[in-house]
Amino acid sequence: MTDVGIRDPQVLPGWAAHQAGVARLRTSYAAIPAGEPVRLAKTTSNLFRARSATASPGLDVSGLTGVIGVDPDARTAQVQGMCTYEDLVAATLVHGLVPLVVPQLRTITLGGAVTGLGIESTSFRNGLPHESVREMDVLTGDGQVVTTRPGDALFDAFPNSYGSLGYATRLEIDLEEVPAYVALRHVRFDDAATLSAAVAGVVATGEHDGERVDGLDGVAFAPDELYLTLARWTDRKPVDGTPLSDYAGQQVFYRSIQERSTDLLTVEDYLWRWDTDWFWCSGAFGAQHPVLRRLWPRRWRRSDAYHRLLGLDQRFGIADRLDRRAGRPQRERVVQDVEVPLDRLGDFLSWFDEHVGMRPVWLCPLVARRDWSTYPLAPGETYVNVGFWGTVHVGPTAPEGPTNRAIEARVHELGGHKSLYSEAYYDRATFDSLYDGATLAAVSRATDPDGRLTSLYDKAVRNR
Repeated sequence: MTDVGIRDPQVLPGWAAHQAGVARLRTSYAAIPAGEPVRLAKTTSNLFRARSATASPGLDVSGLTGVIGVDPDARTAQVQGMCTYEDLVAATLVHGLVPLVVPQLRTITLGGAVTGLGIESTSFRNGLPHESVREMDVLTGDGQVVTTRPGDALFDAFPNSYGSLGYATRLEIDLEEVPAYVALRHVRFDDAATLSAAVAGVVATGEHDGERVDGLDGVAFAPDELYLTLARWTDRKPVDGTPLSDYAGQQVFYRSIQERSTDLLTVEDYLWRWDTDWFWCSGAFGAQHPVLRRLWPRRWRRSDAYHRLLGLDQRFGIADRLDRRAGRPQRERVVQDVEVPLDRLGDFLSWFDEHVGMRPVWLCPLVARRDWSTYPLAPGETYVNVGFWGTVHVGPTAPEGPTNRAIEARVHELGGHKSLYSEAYYDRATFDSLYDGATLAAVSRATDPDGRLTSLYDKAVRNR
C-alpha cells in the first residue's frame, strides 16, 4: 500500500491522520444527547429533501475527507467516507486509475454514493459504486466502528440505507485503468424502442457498430429526439491540431450532444462533463447565457455552487414570489432519479411526457452484479436510470406532491425503483415492501439496540 499523504494532508491524510479522524468522530458521537438526532456536521449535501431542524451537535467528520492510500499494483484504494469523488479521482488519476463508477457530481462523497446509491456511464458494465467495495468500516448506532465485508448482514443492507444503519468511515475499493482521453460518439434515435434495442446490444457485446464502448449514457430531448453517448477510452491525441473540448469553459456539454456527432475530452473532463452545468440545470440561474457565462467565474461553474443558489431560493421563496406576482400556478419540485427495466423504458417515457412533460431527461443504463435486497434490482437485468430535475406548475396542491406521487406509482407498476435522495411519499407498508424494511429493521436491532439512528422511512418520507 502506497501512502499518498504528500499532496495535501487534508485531502490525502494517510493512516495516522485517519485514526485521529475516527477518534474525533467517536468523541462527537458520544457528545450527542440520547434521544437527539444523529446527523453529520457537514456544510454540503446532494440530497433534495427537507429535514426537520435540530439544535443538537452533529458528527464531526472533518478528519474523514481524504484518500488514505492507493495501491497501483492491486488497483485498490483506501478512502475515507467523506472523501469527495473530486478528491478521490485526483488521487487515483495520477496512477492512471479511477473508481469503477464515478458519479457525475464532484462533491458526491464515496460514503454517500455507497449508502445512497450512485450511478454513471460505466454502470452498464460495473454496476453501482457499492458493488466495487471490498470492505468498509462503519460507525454504527451503538457508537462502535466495525469492519464489514460482502456477505455480512450490515454490508449487504448498507446500500440505500442513507445513514440509517451508520456512516462509513473507511472503504477499500477496486479501481480500473484509464488512458488519457475519452472519444465520444453521439448517436441519435427517433424513438425509445430503437434506442432500447441499441442499449441491449451494447450491454450484450460491449460494442456498437463494431467499436468498443466503455461508457454509456444518453439524453432524451423529445419523444422523437433521443441520443446515446458512446464513450471509448483512448490514448489517441488530436493529430490535426484540433483542441480538446472544454465544457468547463464557454461551451455547454448537453448542447454539444445535438450539435456534433463526435468529440474528444481528457478523462478528467469527461468525468465532470455533467458537473459544470449541473446537467442542464445551470440555465435556471442564467449561467448558460453567453454574456453572463463569460462573467461567471470558472470556479463557480460547478454543481455545489448551483446547489447553494437553489438553497437560497428555497429559503427566501424567490421563485414562488415571482410566480405569484405573474399569476402562475404554484410549482411542485420534481427532482427524481428512477430505475425502470430496459424493456419498459418506452412505456415510462410516454407516460412521463403525457403526465409530467419535462424535457430533457437523462438516461443511464445499469446492470447490477448481484442481488441487493434494500434496492432490489434483478442481477444481470438491464435497467435504465431516468433522471429529471425541475419544477411543474400544479397549483395549490403542490405541497402535497401530486406529480411525485404519480411518478412513484407508475415506476412501481413498471417494475422499477426510485432513488430516495429526494421527496418520497410512500405509505409505510409499500415502502417496506420496496426497500426490504424487515432486513433494515433486523440489522438496526443488532447494531443500534437503543435506536439512536433515524430509520430510513423516517428519513426518506417523514423528513426527520
